[in-house]
Amino acid sequence: MSDISGAIVRIVIGPNPPDRLDKALARDVPEEANLSRSRIARLIAGGAVLHDGTAATDAKARVAEGEVYEIAVPAATEVETRAEDIPLTVVYEDGELIVIDKPAGMVVHPAPGSPAQTLVNALLHHAGDSLSGIGGEKRPGIVHRIDKDTSGLLVVAKTDRAHHALARQFEKHTAERRYLALVHGVPDMADPRLHGVKGTSFEAGGVLKITTQLARHRTDRQKQAVTFHGGRHAVTRARVLEGFGTPPSLSLVECRLETGRTHQIRVHMAHAGHGLVGDPVYGGRRKPSATALGAGAAAAVAAFPRQALHAATLGFAHPVTGEMLRFESPLPADMADLLDLLRSR
Repeated sequence: MSDISGAIVRIVIGPNPPDRLDKALARDVPEEANLSRSRIARLIAGGAVLHDGTAATDAKARVAEGEVYEIAVPAATEVETRAEDIPLTVVYEDGELIVIDKPAGMVVHPAPGSPAQTLVNALLHHAGDSLSGIGGEKRPGIVHRIDKDTSGLLVVAKTDRAHHALARQFEKHTAERRYLALVHGVPDMADPRLHGVKGTSFEAGGVLKITTQLARHRTDRQKQAVTFHGGRHAVTRARVLEGFGTPPSLSLVECRLETGRTHQIRVHMAHAGHGLVGDPVYGGRRKPSATALGAGAAAAVAAFPRQALHAATLGFAHPVTGEMLRFESPLPADMADLLDLLRSR
């Protein structure tokens, strides 16, 4: 069942149950119910979980094998976020999910600084009637995000079961994500400097591998920072596709994500000394070389208005049918034009 809003879910506790109610229910809930532990915890707190006709409101309560619980899943509620008629480039859509090619400049999710004109506002207008409820609300399920000024592909769930299945793929790193980035310098395994940067190594084919932890910056909470103590594990692989300039001072790199942390590519490439062109946060104040690139091309690089990063490939297994889906997005005009100018030099 893809939508259980308003239904009663019956759960029988199996052998050797976990030591607390929320964990036991999350383990034994029917898979088709698509109820996460966090959702179950909220339902427990809200009095929606019954045992022998009495509300079980203590998530830490002990349970026993054979006990029967019923969860009264409330009907999906309307969200306060306003639906807005904003054009979208829809690459693929069915009853479970939608793949969008997001333009640079669009925020994915409403936030205090961006309450409107976001991808979620646009999706509520585009697919509002077909949203069956994510976590109890009629909203699109954002499985992963790309930054406001990054362009390219992302998948959004329309049902709870799709959201759970897609989230598992991203957590297990089985989804394919390939990005194209224009960076300062050329990552080269012959560069002795790179061999001295902690967390960097090279794999077959000259692929630069960056392995660190990422955490919020200690003084600027809007930024992420590389750390090797605490934080979240992050792995990026970067392969040079093309160099620009004489001698080469810029390169187009293909970045593949093993993990998907906030600002991961931008932070990792900057850590390796190859910050993204146009990145106002992590790119530093590196000035493009007019000698290597030519005055016109160097000026165009310096004036590029956003991080030169594009989510070019997205692949995953369909959350219901299991069919392997793979999508490609061509470079947007601003990056394509800049690359053409660099090639002409």
